[in-house]
Amino acid sequence: MKVIAEFSIHPVGEGTSLSGFVKTAVAELRARKGLRVSVTPMGSVIEADRLSDVLSAVEACNERLFREGAKRVILTLRVDDRRDKRRAMEDKVAAVG
Repeated sequence: MKVIAEFSIHPVGEGTSLSGFVKTAVAELRARKGLRVSVTPMGSVIEADRLSDVLSAVEACNERLFREGAKRVILTLRVDDRRDKRRAMEDKVAAVG
């Protein structure tokens, strides 16, 4: 089954333009095999086979921002782990659209 998660991350105290940090986090997500990533204006949607894949990717993004110079990072993660049928990001959108 698929796990679908919505994820946003940003450093605190790094000014008003955070696009450089966000771009770094998105690159980290896209470099991970087995994930599908859709970037939205307010966060990214991640699709993976297992919850552990999502959590590992989120942790990698968090650590990457610290390596890039952030001193404090705030992240938000919402997870839909559905096991009764196979789902995809597009299915969830189509179901309400």
